[in-house]
Amino acid sequence: MFINKNIITGEFIKRPNRFQAYVIINGEETMVHVPNTGRCKEILIPHTKVVLREEDNPNRKTKYDLIGGYKGDKFINIDSQVPNKVVEEALREGKIKELEEYNIIQREKTFGNSRFDFKLENLKGEEYYLEVKGVTFEEDGVVSFPDAPTERGRKHLLELIDVKKSGRGAGVIFVIQLEDVMFFTPYDDMDREFGEALRLASENGVDIFAYDSYVGENFITLKDEVEVRL
Repeated sequence: MFINKNIITGEFIKRPNRFQAYVIINGEETMVHVPNTGRCKEILIPHTKVVLREEDNPNRKTKYDLIGGYKGDKFINIDSQVPNKVVEEALREGKIKELEEYNIIQREKTFGNSRFDFKLENLKGEEYYLEVKGVTFEEDGVVSFPDAPTERGRKHLLELIDVKKSGRGAGVIFVIQLEDVMFFTPYDDMDREFGEALRLASENGVDIFAYDSYVGENFITLKDEVEVRL
């Protein structure tokens, strides 16, 4: 997936709240939007090189979205809107081998009282509900989710168990928004209840996938399946 908008770089200064940050662009401190409610504290460090996407909506308060940053020489995309687009592209291209039989792909579909990122169907009429989570937290090659407590994320996992019990397929895919990692594991120190829910989902037959990405300042696409350690 290529980003078909103007991409520039800047120097991160501070993030006063979840949605706003201040970045030096061409020598001038500018307020930008952060499209990620996670903490990203190990990425958004003062004086870090960050990547910005220019937006053309005249009604916006900010001209740029902060979509990624460098951790050493490793670029990490932090745009929370990207994972769903990456997964849709991968599903349509058959890159997720466990799901390649599902040729009908629908976004944002409801099961019971729950709304999931994808509803998939195959030629037999079998249904599969898939939830997507973006992963940006990395430490020594190990990636984890979440990087902030998420009651909503835990609820999604428990709802996927209900889907599985109904006789339909159910899964969660963790899209790692960087390259070349060793394995994925739930971030229990950040949110123990999410980790417990993930393990419970796995025990009840919910598929747990993790994939890293080919990623650059102006592109991101699904790469390889990554080991999941629960």
